[in-house]
Amino acid sequence: MKALIPSEHIEQQIYLIRGHRVMVDSDLARIYGVSTIRLNQQVRRNHERFPGDFVFQMTKGEAESLRLQNAISKPGRGGRRYLPYVFTEHGALAAAFVLNSPVAVAAGIQIVRIFNRLRQLANTHKDLALALAKLEKIEHKVTDHDEQIQEIFDTIREIMTPPKEPPKQIGFRLPESGNSPTENK
Repeated sequence: MKALIPSEHIEQQIYLIRGHRVMVDSDLARIYGVSTIRLNQQVRRNHERFPGDFVFQMTKGEAESLRLQNAISKPGRGGRRYLPYVFTEHGALAAAFVLNSPVAVAAGIQIVRIFNRLRQLANTHKDLALALAKLEKIEHKVTDHDEQIQEIFDTIREIMTPPKEPPKQIGFRLPESGNSPTENK
């Protein structure tokens, strides 16, 4: 199946909101070849197909953040009157089937494939991060062991090195006069 819209273009329209990867209703409608009003109308008419984990409405803060990020026009100047809806992967596919046009169905399948690829990339990055953490832990252990081995070698060298000064004698000395300690009695 030939891609309707370049995958890179769709990937740029996937955002992370409330911990979910989502697409804004206006972007999704453009991909499906319908107006945003028509898309949202179909969602309202088929609300039983769109539970809260498929589609949800953005808060004012989320919409403002997205507006600033994408330079969308201000409300009252050709902008939106209502807060946008966002669709998760499952919501985007459900919207494609509710719209029931060949373009929407084909684009919905393409979007699901892109979501899957993004999920696989995220998992790959997690696996790489775990492997890197393990490698750093091993490297730290090796560094600690190297330091301990170096300390052992330093101690052995110190023991094997002859002393610089003759060792001091421990104990008492006998007088050199030849008198033994027992003779003085």
